[in-house]
Amino acid sequence: MNVKVASQLRCYHCGDTITTAQFKQEEKSFCCFGCQTVYQILKENDLCEYYSFDSSPGINNSSTFDVHYDYLDEPTVQSKLLQFNSPNFARVQFAVPAIHCVSCIWLLENLNRIDEGVLLSKVNFGKRTVTIDYNPERIALSKIANRLTSLGYKPVINLQAKQDQHLLTHDKNLILKIAIAGFCFGNIMLFSFPEYFGLGSDEGFLRDTFSYLNILLAIPVLFYSASDYFTAARRAVLQKQINIDVPIAIGLIALFTRSLYDIGFHVGPGYLDSLVGLVFFLLLGRWFQSKTYASLSFDRDYTSYFPLAILTFRDQKWTSVLLSDLQPGDTIRIRNQEIIPADSILESEFALINYSFVTGESTETAVRKGENIFAGGKLIGKPATFIVHKSTSQSHLTSLWNNDIFQKADEQTYQRTIDRTARIFTWIILFIAAASAAYWFVADSSKMWLVLTSVLIIACPCALALSAPFTYGSMLRVFGKYGLYLKNADVVERLSSISTVVFDKTGTLTSGVSDVSFSGELSEEEKHGIALLTAASIHPLSVLISKSISTEASGAIENFEEFVGEGVEGIVNGCFYKIGSAQFVGAIEIQTTALPRVYVSINNEMKGYYSLNTSLRKGVGEMLDRMKNINLSLVSGDGAADKKRLTNLFPKNAELKFNQSVHDKLNHIKGLQQDSAKVMMVGDGLNDSGALKQSDVGLVVTDDTGVFTPASDGIIHGKSISNLDKFIELGKSATFILKLSFIISFIYNSVGLSFAVTGHLTPLVAAILMPLSSISVVAFATASVNYVAYQKRMLL
Repeated sequence: MNVKVASQLRCYHCGDTITTAQFKQEEKSFCCFGCQTVYQILKENDLCEYYSFDSSPGINNSSTFDVHYDYLDEPTVQSKLLQFNSPNFARVQFAVPAIHCVSCIWLLENLNRIDEGVLLSKVNFGKRTVTIDYNPERIALSKIANRLTSLGYKPVINLQAKQDQHLLTHDKNLILKIAIAGFCFGNIMLFSFPEYFGLGSDEGFLRDTFSYLNILLAIPVLFYSASDYFTAARRAVLQKQINIDVPIAIGLIALFTRSLYDIGFHVGPGYLDSLVGLVFFLLLGRWFQSKTYASLSFDRDYTSYFPLAILTFRDQKWTSVLLSDLQPGDTIRIRNQEIIPADSILESEFALINYSFVTGESTETAVRKGENIFAGGKLIGKPATFIVHKSTSQSHLTSLWNNDIFQKADEQTYQRTIDRTARIFTWIILFIAAASAAYWFVADSSKMWLVLTSVLIIACPCALALSAPFTYGSMLRVFGKYGLYLKNADVVERLSSISTVVFDKTGTLTSGVSDVSFSGELSEEEKHGIALLTAASIHPLSVLISKSISTEASGAIENFEEFVGEGVEGIVNGCFYKIGSAQFVGAIEIQTTALPRVYVSINNEMKGYYSLNTSLRKGVGEMLDRMKNINLSLVSGDGAADKKRLTNLFPKNAELKFNQSVHDKLNHIKGLQQDSAKVMMVGDGLNDSGALKQSDVGLVVTDDTGVFTPASDGIIHGKSISNLDKFIELGKSATFILKLSFIISFIYNSVGLSFAVTGHLTPLVAAILMPLSSISVVAFATASVNYVAYQKRMLL
């Protein structure tokens, strides 16, 4: 390592000026040992591509090597910090305030190339967080934190507290900036009275004094109150990108520079009152926007809409409790294939947990009594009881649901298009501003700076960018109110383009029972065994049988196993039970009625069968009648005994298929999509997960169970299935409202630009109108969605 005296060089890693000693390696200069070390790490791991995204993109590392994170390896600390923990997979999220550009994102999302124990890392640029999946057997959490620190991305550990403090500090800073800008604006106007009242040359000294005082008052406004605009514009330019802050920053610099020239050379009073007033109203508009958006926020309170209920032991009995009502200490019973909704402790002796919902890998983990279970695990096998250890927000389950693993290829296409349009729009505005300035320089140079600034300020792509999230987000709120829960706003767009709807039958179109009868002889002990086994399953027919047996379903099940679309088996009190289809049980099926039958064998001896008179969900027939412009089909794993009733229910051109396996349903969806159809699949999520994932929109119907597949796009309550056509219509209405919002935004910018270009708009008025344009578009989108929903409220 060579150390030389620096001569106005900049650090190759962070770009800071080298003022003391120069650390040199491979003809590259660094300001400190920390920055040189980061370069060495990147070079050793073939990650020097980091420097190709931006010149000197790194963070100064001169003070990051005295931090120790050994305490992160303590189990008590990890229990509070980790989102998930197992012997070979763990997940942690760190707040990293130093994230500032595309180079940061690229480097942090390539941590696995530096440390093999890191499996995956994802950056949320907006929240300045990085989520890291890692293997605890190969890398310690303390080492990950040290690695981040050594790279210049020191993590904030106490995440929740820091986030809350950060939001509070942000609000205080904004209010302080507004206060300073407002104070200076008022005083500059006061000092500008000689100009406002046209005082003569005798007061020239007083006028000059006031002008210099105005400069002093404008400096803190420009360099403090308006600092966010310059910081954002600088980052955009360094990343070779463009955003709305760039023209604002240019306009502010133009006004200040011109004012200094006018006052310094006694050409005129300058435009400092317009400059400071512009910053004041921009900041006031930003504050007002944040309050308005908060009141209109579509970032849903999931406790109101997530339609999952959990069996909870309260008041000496098991009852279904909404996920939002679970409390630490509650005892819950989870059945086969149900999601564990909160961090819990296993109360049963043994359980198998599948964490594919969390990790994306379908592997089963054996858990013993007293061990901790993380939210999002799925129980495999016989039912088990758990004690809720820590309540989990439903937003956490939804974030798991929105994992990239479960995303569909065409998600967020509309948002990418809007973002690209907004960037192009900003370049167009810069061109118009330059052309206008050139024209007014020739026509009337006294107006050039005001016109330039007005054009840069009045035109705002913010309204364009906000239209889609607020339109679709507001519709999410409406859907949730009426029993349809979509995992994100992208699904609303796809919902509007649906041309074909495919239904499952049992648990989807049918629900409830008017009569359950058993043909055969059963003892009370055998009924108890059947009740116990069927209570362990979440299949709709199993639920109906379990409810029809009056005996309490309590006791132990051994070797429980559920076969998708076939039945369940297990040992109760030494007897081997098989309950399911005739083929599964080994019976000869003789179908004499349209009623579904569930066969029972005990110790391989046929005992008889249950006949279930299932009824259609209320309003399903009317709903199917209303869907005249949509192609309908049904794919059911059940036999064709109910074909006549369903044929009368569906339109004549509908395709009805029975005895369909999981793969048959999947292939049916693929076949429709090959014919250019946009397909919605509606099922119960038990034996149609492949079809749900393949479809453009997959909805799972739920009544009182905690079962849904992460491959689905939404959950619809059983009582709301009769309004499915209304939901599709509302999705189409949302897209129409979005287009109207775009038109309003275009008209606003066109009219505003015409006034600004012709010199009829001052920067001060432009600063007032700019936030109002965004607010008006957001208010229009929200109000329109609510109006459309109100128009249909008598039907929904």
